[in-house]
Amino acid sequence: MNEHLDSLAPTAVWRHFRTLCNTPRPSGHEAALVEILEAWADERGIAHDRDAYGNLRLSKPASPGREGAPGVILQGHLDMVAQANADKPHDFTRDPIVTRVEDGWLKADQTTLGADNGLGVAAALAILGDDELVHGPLEAIFTLEEETSMGGALNLAEGWLEGSLLLNLDSEDRGQVYIGCAGGADVVVEAQLPVESVGEDEEALTLSLKGLRGGHSGIDIDKGLGNANRLLVRVLRALDSCEVRLVDYRGGTLRNAIPREAEAVVMVPRDEIDALRSRIERLEADMRRELSGVDEGLRLTLEPCATPREEALTRHASRLLVAALHAAPCGVERMSVEVPGVVETSNNLGVVSLENGRFHLCALVRSLRDSATMDLAERFTALFELIGARTRVENGYPGWTPQPDSDLLKRFCELHRQRLAVDPEIKVIHAGLECGILGGKYPELQMISFGPLIRGAHSPDERVEIASVEEFYGLLKALIGDLAEGTR
Repeated sequence: MNEHLDSLAPTAVWRHFRTLCNTPRPSGHEAALVEILEAWADERGIAHDRDAYGNLRLSKPASPGREGAPGVILQGHLDMVAQANADKPHDFTRDPIVTRVEDGWLKADQTTLGADNGLGVAAALAILGDDELVHGPLEAIFTLEEETSMGGALNLAEGWLEGSLLLNLDSEDRGQVYIGCAGGADVVVEAQLPVESVGEDEEALTLSLKGLRGGHSGIDIDKGLGNANRLLVRVLRALDSCEVRLVDYRGGTLRNAIPREAEAVVMVPRDEIDALRSRIERLEADMRRELSGVDEGLRLTLEPCATPREEALTRHASRLLVAALHAAPCGVERMSVEVPGVVETSNNLGVVSLENGRFHLCALVRSLRDSATMDLAERFTALFELIGARTRVENGYPGWTPQPDSDLLKRFCELHRQRLAVDPEIKVIHAGLECGILGGKYPELQMISFGPLIRGAHSPDERVEIASVEEFYGLLKALIGDLAEGTR
């Protein structure tokens, strides 16, 4: 599978990426890939071990004469986001990712590609497998479950890593180097809401919102993209005068992906259906105009529900739930003053569900300030307490404080200028790189993050610019060689 990847350059990187595409690896299902990488390391005589959580480390001693160089840690995560278009059958725990080349980009067939962070992992493996490269002591640390909980980084063993310089290979823009990132936390809201029998004058209808682009809930949060949960709740709120009652709701599949689709089953008085259809047509037109030039595929449909329904939320409970969701923070909360052009605090209404009166919401709050993360999470708690819901904050992780004067950053910038005749942009990213967590466990580490050009991460539109992979790997390889010369 994916034989065409073997013809791309640099060969070693794409060969390893082919292995990753052919090995299912959604979050929580990385075990098979870990075993494959350990077998590869055994064949190459590369030492490997795992910590108690299952994070994998591959280690390679320094080239002769470079034993005194600072130890370099190459870091990435093994898991990938599992997202497919609604009409694309794909089992991410069993099926390989099918790729294709199109106009200089590598894409997948209606699923996420896994370039995030598969190409960073592939590049690290290529470095370890290069017997011609002169280098200091090398470690590659591959973490688990980054996309769902940061579990691998949060549970990484302390006192395990030996290097002093960490290269995180999980960034997605060429010509840029990252020196800081947002922290974040999951906000989980749950409630058992009252239901009552369906009236004889009510009809069950399925209200669907589809066609949005989706995207990364951090990197893309300021792009003006539509959030399917936000928009469908807006529609439900606007239909309040039609005495609509919620039966079921499904929106989004991952808390760190901007939802592309949402669907609600509602009970509607039969004499209100015509008015409902007319209002939905107007709402669709309004939202399409608002999203023009950014997210133009939005479609609203209202169809008879195929499954008979016997109960729905009470009218009061339905109104309270829709009102709370409509008022919930979503999108950019504040832009940074210290880092112009960068989002400081945001929230993504990632996953919303309702079934048999059981309500569940999982949102992802991010901020460059840990205090702002917790404050926004507390606003969720205060809001949903008003409807009797229980809220908990979990999977919190700290941000990464920039080190703009580090020697590692200076050396990277010099190499970038030498190789590409331009200075890299030094950036802070509104996304959850693992550097903040690792820095908390290993405070003496100097860290930077860089990578190839990836677009549409966390969505089936994910793609990587092929030429940028060669540029990225060339920089990585040159930096490893430069660091092997020791401190300056």
